[in-house]
Amino acid sequence: MNPKYYKHKAGLILESGQLLQDLTIAYHTYGEYDPQKNNVVWVCHALTANSDVFDWWSGLFGEDDYFNPKEHFIVCANILGSCYGSTGPLSVCEEIGKPYYHEFPNLTVRDLVAAHEILRLELGIERIHTLIGSSLGGMQALEWAYNLNSNLEHLIFLASNAQHSPWGIAFNESQRMAIAVDPTWKESTNASGLEGMKTARSIALLSYRNYQTYQDTQSETDQDKQDDFKASSYQNYQGLKLANRFNAYSYWELSKIMDGHNIGRGRISPEKALSQIQVKTLVIGVESDLLFPIAEQKFVAQNIPGAQYAEISSLYGHDGFLLEQKQLTKVIQSFYK
Repeated sequence: MNPKYYKHKAGLILESGQLLQDLTIAYHTYGEYDPQKNNVVWVCHALTANSDVFDWWSGLFGEDDYFNPKEHFIVCANILGSCYGSTGPLSVCEEIGKPYYHEFPNLTVRDLVAAHEILRLELGIERIHTLIGSSLGGMQALEWAYNLNSNLEHLIFLASNAQHSPWGIAFNESQRMAIAVDPTWKESTNASGLEGMKTARSIALLSYRNYQTYQDTQSETDQDKQDDFKASSYQNYQGLKLANRFNAYSYWELSKIMDGHNIGRGRISPEKALSQIQVKTLVIGVESDLLFPIAEQKFVAQNIPGAQYAEISSLYGHDGFLLEQKQLTKVIQSFYK
């Protein structure tokens, strides 16, 4: 299913005060909008995903899944800075007549949310029944919920945090360091930094999974083996897989956006900001998540009035939010009941 595109002629004034011209938002919708039934489910996606949520979150979103187009009007917009249709570093800047590349402006989570709000108004959506997001998507959902409030009924917040941690920032910086040592990163081509990004993805994967994941899936059966280990091949494979579908500029940009996330910026504190979110909220943590430990989700749940907290188990750490669809469905069903 191909995305739709909305071109916003007025552009977007970023949190920095800079004007992002030529604003294009790529998005997918599934089902029919019915204001009388209050049936909008809006999905905010994570770092390297796209707006086709049926593709990357099947089992939770799909024709026969819990969130389906027969009952819901599902919307997912590709975030700014990405490479899947919305304005990003590879987009042509009309002012200079060539792609932005290294000149793409620095964005924040609030800028991503501002683009979502532009699309919401364009689609004529007055009220969102459920706003759901995980990881970087959770950051967006939390920030947008703060602004929406009376126009939002339910928030589902997964495997994310109220303010990105020094631990998470350190992982992201290590990945950017890997990109920066790629000699091609100084160039301005679509392929700049791709070799470095392969290494960056390998680093990231260690934070997405955990010791037990590798123990259970990458252990050797040949006790005499001394080279060419499964774990080595797996890391190389995952780096190449991302390089074949993404670009280093977007990877760099989106990781910086994550680092700057803080729901409390300019609002006294994260606790104070969270206390202003007055919607029915479900916070879900993954017990084996190393990148976003469950203490971070518990903090959010404790500070949003009346929020419910649920926890799922997974061998796959942070990536459990993508893979444990049956557990998520059960928890979400219980939340609505």
